[in-house]
Amino acid sequence: MSAFSAFPDHVRLTVRLTPNGGRDAIDGIETNAEGQDYLKARVAAVPENGKANKALIALLSKKLRIPKSAVGFISGETARKKILRIDGDPEDLSKRLKTLAEG
Repeated sequence: MSAFSAFPDHVRLTVRLTPNGGRDAIDGIETNAEGQDYLKARVAAVPENGKANKALIALLSKKLRIPKSAVGFISGETARKKILRIDGDPEDLSKRLKTLAEG
């Protein structure tokens, strides 16, 4: 299973976020014990008042060269594991995510 899946008008991305991680970075793809893949990300922001989530959206929008408004949460706003919806052309986004994950 991939860390992201394409739909007709968006891509869903599974992320494991480490807040207070010292820097904003994408650390590649990892697989958990259940065999699920996720994108590892870290942000310097603290997990208070949505600061880490905002930093994650800013990081992904910068790396993928998309507007922040194209990234939203499906689930996990208060958890480390999050599922994001990224609006846009799924084929283009999938290519960008593969490049980003390979790093």
